[in-house]
Amino acid sequence: MIGLIQRVSQAKVSVAGEVKGEIGQGILLLLGVGTDDEQEDVDWLTKKVVNLRIFNDEEGVMNRSLQDIDGELLIISQFTLHAATKKGNRPSYIAAARPEKAIPLYEAFITSCEQQLGKKVECGVFGADMQVALINDGPVTISIDTRNKK
Repeated sequence: MIGLIQRVSQAKVSVAGEVKGEIGQGILLLLGVGTDDEQEDVDWLTKKVVNLRIFNDEEGVMNRSLQDIDGELLIISQFTLHAATKKGNRPSYIAAARPEKAIPLYEAFITSCEQQLGKKVECGVFGADMQVALINDGPVTISIDTRNKK
């Protein structure tokens, strides 16, 4: 799984002009499910997202997690995070999981985050043409790949 984490002061996702998810301070997470991803990836990424210390403490140091600040989480499915661009100019998405595999893992990730945070997580609509609006706070943007746990 690839997660692109953006620390936001606010974010929302709309489909056909209708807001499907909206948050205040927290994390907007773009989530790409890959062909080799399993439940182990869901569990590892959940812990990382919920506990990543990217929010400022009283001294302005990034020392607090989403859980610490009681922040909100908006999860958007995005298969294009698995784009291969090595050859030519047209990205290949062969590493992105097909919907029959991706949807259950995407839903498991949402459930896992809700359990860890103890509250509802906002999300987009899997496979839909979504419009995402955000105010990136910092800006802070971090890419995490469960295949590269360095």
